[in-house]
Amino acid sequence: MSAADARVFVGLGSNLAEPITQIRRALATLAGDEQIQVLAISPFYGSLPWGDSAQPDYVNAVVELCSAMAPHALLQRLLAIEQQQGRQRSGERRYAPRTLDLDLLAYGALQLHDEVLTLPHPRLAERAFVLLPWADLAPDWEIPGLGTVRSLLQPQFASLCWRLAG
Repeated sequence: MSAADARVFVGLGSNLAEPITQIRRALATLAGDEQIQVLAISPFYGSLPWGDSAQPDYVNAVVELCSAMAPHALLQRLLAIEQQQGRQRSGERRYAPRTLDLDLLAYGALQLHDEVLTLPHPRLAERAFVLLPWADLAPDWEIPGLGTVRSLLQPQFASLCWRLAG
């Protein structure tokens, strides 16, 4: 890891087409990218669907990466991986079931808001399925403008997500 590389956290989720396999495939693709170094992977968690409860439960994880890719380029890479694994965003309703969802959660200490990307991710503080696995990796990570991952954990999160065996 060079001084120019950023520590990056990405949330992964899937609830279709063998979700654990989908997440493992995405992690392997990230690990095989020459511009990305996978530093750590959280345990997998099960979670209830967000927004639309009439769908299968999700499998979620968080991965810590190191990359010199610019944030927008990294986002485009994540979207390409989603597409490779069958996700079609055009016409997709919000909170629809999906083969793969990759969310750029934080990119170092960068705060950014434009028409394409907001960093840190705008809804991460509300999401147990992001914060619980992230806390397994880096509980003291300072999320710009929000505090540490640990400080954002809420007692009710334990009833919304569960760590999966293995």
